[in-house]
Amino acid sequence: MKEIQRVSPVGFKSTPLKTIKRDNWEVVMEYSGEGDGPWLVDLSHRPRFDLQDSNLEAFTPFGLTIPKVPGDCVLENGVLVNRMNGTQVSIYNLEAQDISMPDESGYTDVTESTICIALIGKETFSICEKLTALDFKDPQKKPPFLFQGPFSHVPCQIVTLSKEGDKSGLVLTCSRGYGRDMIHSIQDAGVEFNLNPAGETRFTNWIRIGSKIS
Repeated sequence: MKEIQRVSPVGFKSTPLKTIKRDNWEVVMEYSGEGDGPWLVDLSHRPRFDLQDSNLEAFTPFGLTIPKVPGDCVLENGVLVNRMNGTQVSIYNLEAQDISMPDESGYTDVTESTICIALIGKETFSICEKLTALDFKDPQKKPPFLFQGPFSHVPCQIVTLSKEGDKSGLVLTCSRGYGRDMIHSIQDAGVEFNLNPAGETRFTNWIRIGSKIS
């Protein structure tokens, strides 16, 4: 039986230098001309899950305690858990290996119905200021923290992972259908800041070394 080829809704015009096959996705690990940052990274192939239940306190997704306050997040061992409201949590696998959806009821795999991108490096928030009024550098909030709101006029979940200067960065998800327009708007806003696409290796290195948040 022929395996289904999974295709990211995100496309860059840059030339891939290194790609790998993972779970039927073609993942770009490095692009030509990535430059010195900021960078836009496609993470749409990374597993993402939605958890809904009236008793979220009974769940520990991938061994993690769900934050009690909406907007609060926890990032451990490459897994990001975001409290959305009283009954809903979003879960992103940003770096962990061999993660599959839990067998418990309440979970939904949203990987292929959404896009996931990371915007990292210097001038990240200068680019964001051109696309949304959300304050990703809110001094009252400690990363990681979640905002749910419009980004380039599209309903999104956006998690600030780091606010530290050149180490700044966030991840963003929205409906798959907005993928092409979202990428276009971010790249257009980033032209003056020399924003370039980057492969997964760039994000992994940033998570492990640059941001000091893993």
